[in-house]
Formats: sequence, C-alpha cells, structure tokens
Amino acid sequence: MSQEISKKILFITPPYHAGVVEVAGRWVPLQTVYLAGSARAAGVEVVVYDAMTKGVGHKEIEDKIRSVRPDYVATSAITCTSPDALEIMRTAKRVDPNIKTIMGGIHATFMYDELFALAEELDIVVVGEGEHTVRELLTALDDEKAELSHIQGLAYRVDGEIKVTEERPLMEASELDKLPKVWDVLDWDDYSYFVIPDARLGALDTSRGCDKECTFCSQRKFWRESWRPRSPKSLIEDIRTQKENHGVNVVLLTDDYPTQDRARWEEFIDLLIESKLDVYILMETRVEDIIRDRDILPKYREAGIIHMYVGTEATDQATLDLFKKDVKVEDAKLALKLLNDNGIITETSMILGLPTDTADSVERTLELAKEYNPDFCHFLAIAPWPYADMYEELKPFIEVFDYKRYNLIDPVVKPEAMTLDDIDRAIVDCYRQFYMGKLHEVMAITDDFKRDYMLEAMRLMMTNSFLVNKLGDLGDMPEEVERQLGLLNMGKKMGEKSDGEALDAKPHPHAKREALG
Repeated sequence: MSQEISKKILFITPPYHAGVVEVAGRWVPLQTVYLAGSARAAGVEVVVYDAMTKGVGHKEIEDKIRSVRPDYVATSAITCTSPDALEIMRTAKRVDPNIKTIMGGIHATFMYDELFALAEELDIVVVGEGEHTVRELLTALDDEKAELSHIQGLAYRVDGEIKVTEERPLMEASELDKLPKVWDVLDWDDYSYFVIPDARLGALDTSRGCDKECTFCSQRKFWRESWRPRSPKSLIEDIRTQKENHGVNVVLLTDDYPTQDRARWEEFIDLLIESKLDVYILMETRVEDIIRDRDILPKYREAGIIHMYVGTEATDQATLDLFKKDVKVEDAKLALKLLNDNGIITETSMILGLPTDTADSVERTLELAKEYNPDFCHFLAIAPWPYADMYEELKPFIEVFDYKRYNLIDPVVKPEAMTLDDIDRAIVDCYRQFYMGKLHEVMAITDDFKRDYMLEAMRLMMTNSFLVNKLGDLGDMPEEVERQLGLLNMGKKMGEKSDGEALDAKPHPHAKREALG
C-alpha cells in the first residue's frame, strides 16, 4: 500500500539588505516560525530558506527552488523588500509554472492591487494576520476542486481578475498562546548577536499590535489599532524552548509595545528572574512606560534586560505632536536618564527629511540627540509608507519612487528648503558628530560589561561595509579607543583557545545583578 506524499511549501525571505539593522546581528524571521507551524498543521512539509540572513541572492534562491521542488513558494514583504519579494515569485514560476506563489506581510496586505499589477507570477496574497489563513489556504489548495472564496483574508487571481475575500477578524489574545510554532525549520547557526561574544540570538513576541496613533507607523494599521498580549507563562516556555533546544542566550522581543499592561509585564519580569534562564533581553518600549516603571527598573536589569530602544523621533514638541507620539520632550529625556541610571543600555532615533526641515532644524535635532545622551542614536530619513496616515501629507514631496530605497536610510522625501543630497549629507554629519563625541565618553565607563559592549558595537558600526560606503569615514578613531579595542580582541582570541569558548560566552555577572554604569 503506497503512502500518500504530502505537498511541500518553501518559505523564502527576500534577499534585501539595508545595512543598519544588520550591523549588530542576524535576526530570526519569527513570522516564518509561526507560518511554518500553520503549514505543518495543514499537513504540508515545510522548508525555510532565510536568504536575507544567509546573504545570498536570487541565483541561489533559484537553485534552492530547483533542489527543493516545492508545490508552494511563499514570502513576506515590507515596503522596501517588496521588489525582491516579487522577484522570488517570478523565479518560482520560471523554475516551475505549476508552483503556487503566495505573499503576505504589511506591504502585501495594503498594496496587493499594485503587487498583482507588477507581477503576473503572483498568485495569492494573504491579507492581514496570516496563521489561520495559511492553514485554511493550504488545506484548500490540496484539493483541486476546493474554492478559495470562502477563506477569509485572501486576495487572489482568477483568469486575470483579482478576487478579494472577506476580512479575517484578528485572533483573540487567548488564541496567541496556542498557535503552533516550528523552531526546528531554522538553521540556528545563522542567528547571532555580534555585540556579545558567542551569542546565539532568538526571538519572542510578547504581544501583537499597538493602540497608539503615531502617524508614520505601519504596525498600528496592520493590527487595526489593537493590542493583544500573550500570557507571561507562555513567554517563559518559548524562551526555555529556544535556550534548551537551540542554545539561545540572547532574545529579541520583536513587538513594539510589550509593556502596556504593567501587572502582566511585571509578572513576566518576575518569572524571568525566578526561571534562572540567564538570557539577555533586547527590547523596545515607550517613554511613558519607563517613567511609570521607575520603581521596578532594577528588576528589569535583574531579569536580564540589557538594551532598550525608545522612540524619541523628533527635535521639538511640534514635530512630536505631528507624529502623534503622545509624549513630551522632557519626558523622553527623563526616560533615557532613568534607564541609564539603572544600567540599561539605551538606543533611540531621530527622523530627518520632513518637508519643513531646514539646516537649522537638523542642527537642533543633533543638539537634542546629544542632550538626550542615549548610548546609541540613529538618524533616519522619513520613509513615506504608502499606507501610513502621513502619506498624503508627504506625497507632494516624494522624489524617489523606488521602494527599495524606502529603508529609513536613503532620503526619498525632499524638504521645501533642502535637497535630497542635503539630507543625505546631514544624516552622515549627524552620525559623525554624535559618535565621535560618544567614543570619548565610553572610555570613562567603569563597568567592564557596558564599556566592552559599547566598544564592540561601535567597532561594528565603524567597520561595517554598508555604513562605511554610506557614511564615509567617520573620522580617526581615538588612540585610546583603538588600544581598548585591541585588548578586547585579544581577550576574545584568548577565550577562543580555552575550551572553545570566548571569555564572555556566558552572561557577565554584572549584566544581571548590578547596574552597568
């Protein structure tokens, strides 16, 4: 009796590189872990090819499709990766016209009409939250007679016509804990956090969505201005699984707003401490929650939270109000100070290139960044997501329509009083001035962990080929910094000769029990 052969799906990440986010590490495509779980639940064999992380191109993707011989090829797209995502669809059809091509993600959800027009090779778009849709879709596709029209959350092509099904409701918060996740489909050797020696990087979503109203954000629209938290116990189990089964010792919290519910957030922190899993946590949250939690910030550190991104975004209150950030400049300063006082490494960003920007406003932005004094600051060019609330306001000033450049690095919006080249040079100058001053400051840090962490992060920034090409020479590295980096590198080499581990392969004792600064 012959055994039925299951269909096969190949998930591929677009081979897109913007540079800055890849300076510090190689990141787990967490959405693929969830979607792979849905595919397995539908009885489909799953293969994942993380082309972005592997640093390969479309030739290697074609080779992978030929070798795997999948029935379905799927990818996800944000705006800047959408051209490469479409190229994956074209490649799949070139290899085998019978392959069903599927795309999801934020850009695909809002721009499926445009995507279908750009690539006749695109068959199906998953609109919105994808887990239930993917499971139902793959089950239906396994039956050649099945109709797709009854499946919520789809756009698809039939005889040249685009059909759109009913919108799929978002899952209830209680459902999120129960979603199957398939960690074993990943090549875990690919995922590393470069700043910490011998770090294997994992990922965790503690919640989905955000109910705030930031006008430049894409996430709030995708999640329909909702916020749904997962249970703290389920989060601990995900971390435990990644650590025990895959050697993860650094975890990125991928969600925008993990801290909204203080009681639930504090329960998670307490469970992290009690579990003694000894992992580092990287995350982001909002200014007001840091101020709210000032009394428990020492527990953040004890739980392993070492690096916090806080969105400040703007020079003055008027721009913050334009962005609907619902935060005061003075509060942003206080939040960063509280984190620094509690030994948590801080990171923020400033947005340049708004239509009203001038040379003076850029200078004020730089001065405010210095006044905020985060450990790390990024100077980003406004990106006009075609589905964001701000798009219509920015549209008259857009000069570049190549989505690949909608990456927060390349200016695409021209201010009335500046050119795109002016903004490009301003970004370079802001980076140069901020970090050359910061390098001298780092040398005064007495805590070994924080000093080494920041030195290594800055070395990565100053030697990364993308940033060197983009920003040029940031200036001569101070002699003392070069000496300290030499000692740091020497320590690594010595550690590598001792039982195959770097000196700081395990969490530094200061990282969990003491303030870094």
